[in-house]
Amino acid sequence: MYSKVDMGEKHLIVSGLQLWQWRNGAIEAAIATDVPTMEVDWLLLEVAGLDRLVLRLESFKDWPQIQLQLPLEELDQLWQRRLNDRFPVQYIAKVTPWRNFQIVVSSAVLIPRPETEYLIDLALVSASNASGDWADLGTGSGAIALGLADVLPKAIIHAVDYSLAALAIAQTNADNLGFADRIKFYQGSWWEPLTLLKGQFSGMVSNPPYIPTSTLPTLQPEVFNHEPHLALDGGDDGLDCIRHLIEISPSYLQSGGVWLIEMMAGQADAVRELLQNQGSYCKIQIHADLAGIERFALAYKS
Repeated sequence: MYSKVDMGEKHLIVSGLQLWQWRNGAIEAAIATDVPTMEVDWLLLEVAGLDRLVLRLESFKDWPQIQLQLPLEELDQLWQRRLNDRFPVQYIAKVTPWRNFQIVVSSAVLIPRPETEYLIDLALVSASNASGDWADLGTGSGAIALGLADVLPKAIIHAVDYSLAALAIAQTNADNLGFADRIKFYQGSWWEPLTLLKGQFSGMVSNPPYIPTSTLPTLQPEVFNHEPHLALDGGDDGLDCIRHLIEISPSYLQSGGVWLIEMMAGQADAVRELLQNQGSYCKIQIHADLAGIERFALAYKS
């Protein structure tokens, strides 16, 4: 007779043949529904602990047992959601790779995008003061805060989000990746929880909501139907949050402090003009992502 623990573990064990059959069916279904087939193997890397070579050679087919992180029936139900409801595969696996990290994610947070990784490189290059206090405003999963803590080892990162559910994910990531002592988390709107540190920040980095409200329904169903709109909706022209950050940040930054954000294709000219008109910024720069899209705005507090 099994104890509860044994029964639970037994529920997570499948034969290699069972998993091989599931994989083949999942790949066929992905092709039929225009979902990238590579997502099947990426999912199995995460939930079955298989490596790419084992998957490519299909050598796991002969293994007597494989331990999964969730029952095969549940995995299949989630995969059906991926195919039919366009549920993001990252939310099924509950993790996503970002820079050199494995970031825990849930539907409470935006899935960190590869292009956002470049914000960290820009922060490092632009940091005249790589120590001191840095802010990550709208931290979500905590990805940017983690990236900053990684490349600025002498800095303290102050990460703010309006969503308590998002902050719980971000705290988990900081704990998992060994940065809990370097990142402080705050619940609130943008700079508001950091008023006691006004004028002291060496830099601010943000990936704010920047998509115009009317554009949201045109996004991929994976994004529009499943990712948090709080992290996407930038108001009528997409610039509501960016406008606020441009207006408020000078009172929080030191002279020479870095102001750095991600934005949407087509917003660069408007953002540059807003920064110039505010009057507190100098050395305003626009940087393109790897696809050549003007995606990042960088400026310094005068």
